[in-house]
Amino acid sequence: MLVLSRKCGQSVVVDDNVEVTVLEIRGGRVKLGFRGPAHVPIHREEVYQSVKEFRDALYHAECA
Repeated sequence: MLVLSRKCGQSVVVDDNVEVTVLEIRGGRVKLGFRGPAHVPIHREEVYQSVKEFRDALYHAECA
């Protein structure tokens, strides 16, 4: 895992096409903005896990 420190307004670029910017820091919360191509899905982890479980269930149902 890469760990970085960023200040408000600073960004990180992932794989030349996804930019993550720190928009706001308030108390114990950090607000992030994501910019990337439309074909690259960006999800919160809990949403990603739900999507992954749904896809896995579909795959196993089709193979049965």
